[in-house]
Amino acid sequence: MADGKVHWHDGSLINAQTAFAAQQRVYYYREVESEPVIPFVEKIIFQDELILVAYKPHFLPVTPGGKYIEECLQNRLRNKTGNHNLQAVHRIDKGTAGLVMFSVNPDSRQKYHHLFEAHLVNKTYQAVASTLNSTPTLNHEWDIKNRLEKSTPRFLMQIVEGEANSHSRIRCLRTTAERALFELNPITGKTHQLRLHMQSLGWPLLNDNYYPDLQPSKPDDFSKPLQLLAQKLAFTDPVTKQDRRFSSDVELTLD
Repeated sequence: MADGKVHWHDGSLINAQTAFAAQQRVYYYREVESEPVIPFVEKIIFQDELILVAYKPHFLPVTPGGKYIEECLQNRLRNKTGNHNLQAVHRIDKGTAGLVMFSVNPDSRQKYHHLFEAHLVNKTYQAVASTLNSTPTLNHEWDIKNRLEKSTPRFLMQIVEGEANSHSRIRCLRTTAERALFELNPITGKTHQLRLHMQSLGWPLLNDNYYPDLQPSKPDDFSKPLQLLAQKLAFTDPVTKQDRRFSSDVELTLD
């Protein structure tokens, strides 16, 4: 309050003597000391008056949370474009790289949120997994359906018995002696879905700190990114009715 960082919805400042007012929004901005800097750069793939599509590097969160405030894709893009109305309409994990779509105009934002909520976006991922336990059949496709629920700790998920609430299609693109490259199409969008579905097939993703075993908390090792990439997005635009297709120029390799 003393620094002028707490205010009402209309921008008027709140101080220690301001009277309580019912049914009002109060805005304040959490600050983090020594926020970690993510040494990788995002890239804007596409932008018009409705949406912005950007490539997110590994290790960068999509939105503020925990110890990351300015070091997230949303705030980096807001600062870069000068548009503080930018808002992500879906999420990918901090450890995952790839395409993220933002709403540019608040008036049309809900239409783009609905695309993802209604599973109307065709998403294509790439992943590299260890194949030391077994070798996948080249070009074979697996159709995975199972039930995912929260585990312990609460940020983990687990496969449980019951009606399926997650669905992915997975295809093997290339193999070497110790690893393989896969194409993944998530039909649903459950937390950690692709990571768990790959693990269920016996091919855990390389450099995954959560699955199959939760690793002790430690600073990010930038030399070992999770081998998961959100490579393509395709959908029919709910405003323009045009077919939209976006692809990252980054690809995973088996090197």
